[in-house]
Amino acid sequence: QVQFVESGGGLVQPGGSLRLSCAASRSIFRFYTMGWFRQAPGKQRELVARITSGGITNYADSVKGRFTISRDNGKNTVYLQMNSLKPEDTAVYFCNVPNSSIGWGQGTQVTVSS
Repeated sequence: QVQFVESGGGLVQPGGSLRLSCAASRSIFRFYTMGWFRQAPGKQRELVARITSGGITNYADSVKGRFTISRDNGKNTVYLQMNSLKPEDTAVYFCNVPNSSIGWGQGTQVTVSS
C-alpha cells in the first residue's frame, strides 16, 4: 500500500510563500493523479489542486493564480508552491490520490498570520 509523507509547512505572514512536498512510498505513484487537500479547523477537507500523471493541472478557485502543483516522478514526489498566502489558507495540508481509499498521511500545518 502506498503511503504519503507531507512536509514544508510552517508559520508565514500574509503575502508570504511556502513550498510543500509530498513523498510517496512507492514508484507506482507516477501512474496516479495526485491532489493536494487542506482541512481547516471545523471545516471539511477540500481538494485545492490536482495533477495528472501527464502533468495536467486543476485548481480550486480559491487558490487559482497563487498556488502551483508540480510533480517529479523520478523522486516519487509532488509539490505545492504557495504564493501570496492569506489567513484563510491556514489549514493542515495533505496529499493523496483523489477519490481513492488510500490512507491519509499526517499532513503538514500551514499557518498564515501576522
